[in-house]
Amino acid sequence: MKRSLQWKLVAVFALVFLAGFACGFFGALHRTRWAIGPHHPGPTAEHLKRRLRWELKLTPQQIDQISPIVDSAAVQLEATREQTMQKVHAILQQSHREIGPFLTVEQRQKLEEMEQRHCRELHRHGFLPDATPP
Repeated sequence: MKRSLQWKLVAVFALVFLAGFACGFFGALHRTRWAIGPHHPGPTAEHLKRRLRWELKLTPQQIDQISPIVDSAAVQLEATREQTMQKVHAILQQSHREIGPFLTVEQRQKLEEMEQRHCRELHRHGFLPDATPP
C-alpha cells in the first residue's frame, strides 16, 4: 500500500472518530442542559443524599438522621422550581402582549406560534396545569 494512501486512511479514521466523539459529547450536553422534564422530590432527594454521603463520608446512621431533612428540602426545591417556571411563563406572556403592537402581522403570527410552542413544552413537562390550553 502506498504511503499517501495509508495517511489518507488514518486521516479518515481519525475524522470518523472525532465526529462520533463530537456527536456523543454534544448530544449528552444537549440532553442534560435541556432536560426540563418533570422532576419529583424522590430522585432529587436520593441524589442529594448520595452526594452528601460521598463528599462528607457519612455513616449509615448519619444518613438515617439527615434523611427527613433532605426529603423536606427536596420537596421545597421542586415546589420552588415549578413556581419559578410558572412565573417565567407569565413574564413572557406579558412581554409578548407589550411588544405585539410594534410588530407586523406576520411577526405577531410568528410570536403567537412561539408562545404556543412554549406553552406546549411547559404543559408537556408538567409546569402548566391541565386547564391551560397547550
